[in-house]
Amino acid sequence: MNDACPISSRSPRSPISGETLDRDRLTRLVAEAADSTAALQFDQCDFDGADLSGLDLRRARFTGCSFAEAVFRKTQLAETHWTSCRARQADFEMADLTDARFTACDLNNTGWHRAKLAATHFAEVKLTGAHFHEAQVLGIGFRDSLLAGADLRGMSFRKQTLAQLDLRDADLGGCDFRDAVFEGGSLRDANLKNARFDGADLRSVDLGGLRIAHVSQFFKGAIISHDQAATLIGELGIRVL
Repeated sequence: MNDACPISSRSPRSPISGETLDRDRLTRLVAEAADSTAALQFDQCDFDGADLSGLDLRRARFTGCSFAEAVFRKTQLAETHWTSCRARQADFEMADLTDARFTACDLNNTGWHRAKLAATHFAEVKLTGAHFHEAQVLGIGFRDSLLAGADLRGMSFRKQTLAQLDLRDADLGGCDFRDAVFEGGSLRDANLKNARFDGADLRSVDLGGLRIAHVSQFFKGAIISHDQAATLIGELGIRVL
């Protein structure tokens, strides 16, 4: 008697390579793959401007694909992997990206309004100007990423290690950085209104543009270096010898 193949077993399938794909073509591919345990794979495909709203693309793999201005409204994207993809101005509103992974992608000016980003991870990505307002972000992770000018209001990074995050000019209003450890990166000129940094280790992050008043207001209980303290005091015209 043959044992049934376990549902977690995912046999490889040939990637779809070099195609320009619209909604109709992708819908057919999803239907064809519905009875398979293998994930769809796309290599160097063009989805620019495509409306992919509501499709079930769970576990799909995208490598070197382009999604400029594509729409993923309410799309099922849990456990997807995105590597070296370009998706400027793509709209992920209310999409489910639980456990998704983005690596070395250009996601500048993307929208993530009310998206599910539980345990979603971004590594070496560009997210300049991205909007995460009201996204569900429990367990979200960023590493070695550009988030300049991004809207991250209300996010919690409590007790996380934040490695090389460029948060220049980002809107961090109401963010929770308590007990977080910053490894490099920048908070230069970021909006920190109502953000919390109790116990945060800021010794290696760029705090340029801050004033003493900002430190007393936003960084109470945070850890900074002697050099950072000297720079802040220098803003008052006081020399530290």
